[in-house]
This record gives sequence, structure tokens and C-alpha cells, in this order.
Amino acid sequence: MHHTLVERELEMKLVLSPERSVPVPARLTYRSDDPFAVHVVFHTNSEQPVHWTFARELLVEGVFRPCGHGDVRAWPAKAQGRSVVLMALSSPDGDALLEAPIPQVSAWLERTLTVVPPGTEGEQLGLDEALDQLLAQ
Repeated sequence: MHHTLVERELEMKLVLSPERSVPVPARLTYRSDDPFAVHVVFHTNSEQPVHWTFARELLVEGVFRPCGHGDVRAWPAKAQGRSVVLMALSSPDGDALLEAPIPQVSAWLERTLTVVPPGTEGEQLGLDEALDQLLAQ
């Protein structure tokens, strides 16, 4: 089965306070063989990049309205007159508030939705074919 990769490099901002943020290069990745998830790699100043994986649906919804709970939350906002999506990430290592430009995130999300339309994610997993093969034995 052929799988598609949709990637986008962009600069996010790590919000340190209402007046201060620092740029954080990031890569958004979507793989059709992992159709429910989006992967974000933050290239921080440390030796190891920081990896996060969460539901694509959460990011799609977060561009339009507040959503999520627990470790990942997202919501739209305005920052210096620009439309941004804010992502609050929590882990045992700490919390981070990141800001990404909605136009770039939305364009990338639209590409992922073209590759795997909403509601068809399960078809990408090949579960029906695997079940058919199992039952045929």
C-alpha cells in the first residue's frame, strides 16, 4: 500500500509572557499510514529536538475554536494583528505555550485533508484487508 507524507517547516513562537516570545523552528508532519495523528518536531536550542504527537482533529478544530484538554489544547487568537493558533502543551518535563500562524497551519492541514479526508482515516489502516486475510486462513 502506498503512503503519503505531508510536511511543512514553519517558525512558531514559544510564548514566555504576554510581552515576550522566542522563535522556534518546527516541522509539521502527517503520514497517511498514521491517519489520525499529526507530528510536530520543535528544533530547540538543546541537542535533541522535542517531538509531540496528537490528534489531527484537535488541530483542525483548534484553528476555529478552543478544543482539547489535558496534555494538548489549541485555540485561535490574534497576536499583533495576525491570526494565530495557540497550542498549550503539558508534560512531566514542563509546560509550553506555542503560537503558529493560522494561514500556514491551515494550508498544511488542507493538504492532509486532501490526502486522507475526514471520516476515511480508518480505511487507511488496512484493517478490513487484514481481517479478510485472517478469516480466510
